Amino acid sequence: MSLIKYQIFSTVMMLKSFTKAAGQLGLTQSAVSHAVSSLEHDLGFALINRDRSGITVTREGRILLPSINAVLQMDKNVHQEASAILGIKKGVVTVGVFNSISRHLLPKIIHEMDQRYPLVQVRLYEGNYETIEQRLTRGELDCGFVNKLEIKSFQITSLKKDRILCIVSPQSKLYHQKAVSFDQLRKQPFIMPAFGGNHEVKQLLAAHHCKPEIRFELMEENAILAMVRNHLGISILPELVLPDHIAPLKAIPFSEESFRTIGLATRIPPSPAAKCFAEITKELITKLS
Repeated sequence: MSLIKYQIFSTVMMLKSFTKAAGQLGLTQSAVSHAVSSLEHDLGFALINRDRSGITVTREGRILLPSINAVLQMDKNVHQEASAILGIKKGVVTVGVFNSISRHLLPKIIHEMDQRYPLVQVRLYEGNYETIEQRLTRGELDCGFVNKLEIKSFQITSLKKDRILCIVSPQSKLYHQKAVSFDQLRKQPFIMPAFGGNHEVKQLLAAHHCKPEIRFELMEENAILAMVRNHLGISILPELVLPDHIAPLKAIPFSEESFRTIGLATRIPPSPAAKCFAEITKELITKLS
């Protein structure tokens, strides 16, 4: 069985689309469809369900996908190690990122990668904590930004402690305080961030046995800030997701130190390209801290 068939199947499952996979791989959609069908014929069972609503992976495909991704990763490592022997840093690194990383840190990291390792191509997948961890576990990403310090089979490099702040409007009773307690959040109209999974805001509220009156649950930070700006409630957000200027709103720290830990998860062993990305990321964040 050819590696190209594995690559095509893996790309289709990552992008959940024959059309998008064809675009990324530089192939026609019919060539992508034919390759997947050929792989299914070689294996003797279906890998993908196809219907009008889209595509989904079969039970058999779900079982095989991590092993297929592991084969592709090893092939990629061989080529990258060969380039390293020749003194050339070359390859592709696929990175999972979430919104605040994309906005504040990623442009600097990519710029430095381009300057120091111009032959290393960085591919990005943007998602939330939950989807990034899932794609790491399935072998679809070389590395990814996470909010955990431990994921099985991955090395986690702790990068930054990001303060978690209370966001209030001028009409809030909390507006002129220098610090806010969790007791003061009770019975306050609250805009809950919906970052996916049991994220740090939910964890923080649970740890302090605080149950605010949730009016809305929103994914997009600008929408949350707009709600607060229109005096519809208060919220809690990590500092990195905030724009440089949020006036007339205020971001007030909590009386009990509250933060999230941002880390970079890399598979063990990492590919040479992933090593380059991890080294530059840690170096830049250390300088910026």
